[in-house]
Parts: sequence; C-alpha cells; structure tokens
Amino acid sequence: MIRIAILGNIGSGKSYVANNLGYPVFDADHEVSKLYKNNKKIFLKLKKILPNNIKSFPIEKKEITEAILQNKNNLKKIIKIVHAEIKKKMNFFLFKNKNKKFIVLDVPLLLENKLNKKGDVLIFVDSKKSDILKKLKKRKNFNKKLFNLFMKIQYSSKYKMKKSDFIIKNDFTKKTININIKDILQKIR
Repeated sequence: MIRIAILGNIGSGKSYVANNLGYPVFDADHEVSKLYKNNKKIFLKLKKILPNNIKSFPIEKKEITEAILQNKNNLKKIIKIVHAEIKKKMNFFLFKNKNKKFIVLDVPLLLENKLNKKGDVLIFVDSKKSDILKKLKKRKNFNKKLFNLFMKIQYSSKYKMKKSDFIIKNDFTKKTININIKDILQKIR
C-alpha cells in the first residue's frame, strides 16, 4: 500500500485535492467532528479538563473554539486527548484498506505529530495567504484569531515544501488542480 499524504496550510485546498485523487481518504477533520458528536468518552475527558467550557454532549464546536481563545494552553490539552483517538481511527482505516494499492491521508499536523512514514508520498498544496483568507472568510464560523493560533502550531510552509515529493500550486480553479493531480498520479503509478 502506498500512502499519499496531503500537506498544506489551513484553507489551502488539501481536502479538495485528497478527495479528487480517486482513492480511499482518511479525513482527520471529519473524524474529529464525529468524535465531538458521537464519542461520550471524549466528551467526559474534555469536560474534566475544561469544565467551564464543555457543557453538554454532543460537544458544540463553539465551546471548543471559546476554550482555545480563552487560553491558548487549552489547545494543547484538547489536541492531546483528541489526537490519541484520531490516531486509533487512522490505524483502523489503514488496516481496513491494507489491500488497496493507494490510500490518501488528509491529516492536518501529520508531520508535526510524526504520523508520516518513510516511503509516504507527500503532496504539498500551496496557496497564497490572501487567497486562503478570502476563502476562509466565506466560512460560517471563521475566526481569524483561531486561524492564527493554529498557524503557530504548524511547521512553516517552506519546511513542508522541502519535505514534499510534489507541490500543487492552488489557484482555486478545478482545472489547475485536476491537471496537477493527473500529472502526479502518472508519476507515482
């Protein structure tokens, strides 16, 4: 099995690229949302460390956001609890798809959390910060302060590009992305 990992900044188009490669995708952000909605154990752990923020089950995303904005150390506490569970879910996804030729990992903080392995094909989705911010501002719950906090815990774009096997320059047009994807798939097949 060849693992294709998608790297990039928040809002750069990683999920779009991941979902258009044509292989099974592990979407960590989606899995985190499911944890907040369905996992009572995660709720209890988060409520224990953030009793003033986490009120009821299922966990509301705004409660998480408020906890992080209240104290940036809360982000580390949340990550510690949530990432352990996401890692288990990713391992289950890998086991379930072990006979597939390719799988795709759409995991923010993949490098930062050392979830990559030697031999992974790393694709960096590069987008202009101004284009990213324009796109993110259209999102219903966009918070620039939260965006900046998340950017601080990520490795730099320069570092991720250096580590990557391929770079997709995303101008947020389907045509450009699809041409890049087709080119990369021809090279790795």
